[in-house]
Amino acid sequence: MDLRELDGVTHREVVARGLRFHVAEAGAGDPIVLVHGWPQHWWMWRHVVALLAPHARLVMIDLRGFGWSDAPSGAYDKQTLADDVLAVLDALGLDRVCLMAHDWGAWSGFLACLAEPERFAAFLALGSPRPGGRPSARQLREVWRFGYQVAIASPVLGQRLVADPRFVERVIMGGAVQRQAWTADDLRAFTAVLAEPARARASVSLYRTFLAREVARSPRGRLRVPTRVMVGSGDPAIPAVLLDGAQDDADDVSVEIVADCGHFVPEEHPQLVVQRARELFGLR
Repeated sequence: MDLRELDGVTHREVVARGLRFHVAEAGAGDPIVLVHGWPQHWWMWRHVVALLAPHARLVMIDLRGFGWSDAPSGAYDKQTLADDVLAVLDALGLDRVCLMAHDWGAWSGFLACLAEPERFAAFLALGSPRPGGRPSARQLREVWRFGYQVAIASPVLGQRLVADPRFVERVIMGGAVQRQAWTADDLRAFTAVLAEPARARASVSLYRTFLAREVARSPRGRLRVPTRVMVGSGDPAIPAVLLDGAQDDADDVSVEIVADCGHFVPEEHPQLVVQRARELFGLR
């Protein structure tokens, strides 16, 4: 696979929990860990890097099954992804970090913050509701938005879809408002990696595990990490109503609906994301 290159970014492998994880790094200073969602990898932060690296050390982790990290078989439950992130932090010798994550990376980030809140100074969650809680009637009416997950989770159809560049491109462009944020080469950077059979299977497992085992399971515990949630006003998968209750059972959570934005907040509005990150993380 063609490892993406970006000015000021270095790459290395970290072994954690018996797997090899790809980590891209930029900048210097206090560490900020950045975690992608589906169907992407560290390249989703390309617009953020130049703006945020002058203020902090950016540690961009590819989750198992994505990017250039190992793609083992098995169930891809989100607690496993959260535990992977914590293990990579251990391998890097990072005791306490700020966290910024998107989509499934943000969902897993919530679980990591619940499990080990002392490891996180603050959390900026992008394009994801907070897991947990009993859905309201208003929220249940939005279930139709997740029909695409059933297709991806299907044993045969799902792998074919994920490996098809046209499908993945439609997912990204269909979820975006600011479509100029992607070049054709950016889209190829994501589709080419997912076309590999092991990574296509990992995506299927990611959604199948969620629908079969996680969708009705609520994580327990009070969210003690200061958290800011940003979701696009035009996000077709995460409407604002799904953020109702985000402040419940939490010490410090606030929500921002980003105007003229779809699902991919850090790519569509990187300047605003970096501004909010600097405010939340106390960066000059």
